[in-house]
Amino acid sequence: MKKLNQLNPVPMPQQILWWVIRAALLGFSIYGLLHNSTTQFLMGLFSIAFSHLWDMFQLFGGKSFITRVGYFSQTLLNIFIGFGVVVGHFLNTKTNFAYTNLIEHFLAGLVASYFAYDFATVFQGKSRHLSPALASMFSLCFSVFLLVGWEFYEFTMDRLYGYTLQRSFILDEGGLIDTMVDMILGGAGAVFGMFWVAFAKNGIIGKNRKEVRARVKARSKADRETELQYLAEHGY
Repeated sequence: MKKLNQLNPVPMPQQILWWVIRAALLGFSIYGLLHNSTTQFLMGLFSIAFSHLWDMFQLFGGKSFITRVGYFSQTLLNIFIGFGVVVGHFLNTKTNFAYTNLIEHFLAGLVASYFAYDFATVFQGKSRHLSPALASMFSLCFSVFLLVGWEFYEFTMDRLYGYTLQRSFILDEGGLIDTMVDMILGGAGAVFGMFWVAFAKNGIIGKNRKEVRARVKARSKADRETELQYLAEHGY
């Protein structure tokens, strides 16, 4: 674990952000315990566990390909968790702000899209370069798949246990509207995240874009030379 972190260290500002969010989640959990809310207490604890996913995967010692996914995906996930659990909870219970759910679905699509781009390139392997366009398409499809899966979950919980996650009632189209708004906002977040990560990973945006762009061009040239060599050796 130390070796991996030395090769791919998490910048100090991001580490500080991680721990600030975890401290807020711990405070949220303790607050729930002191106010006899077992649900809030457990939600805080589970959220803290999810905020350590990237660290947990490092325990595989590099044997799992997912350990090579960048730490920034964990940063985005932590921001999403912190907003959804702590900020969202208090906005819903202490204020009249009615758009928390909309922000959460947009962020969910963005985070899933960013992670999926990294996931696709890592899964492809070090020896084979994945087209940025293909990685972007995968990130968008992966995000939409998760969004649809979440709506499946909400529908199932409503029908089996009488919840109102989709805010649907008999002879009321509120559930359909809620589902479609959630999917549209999640899709918008996924599209935004897809372009953001593709541009950042290929040197179009970002403070180090010149260096990144040069590295991408060099890798593309090497891939092309390897391809031409393969075709020549096999008589194509």
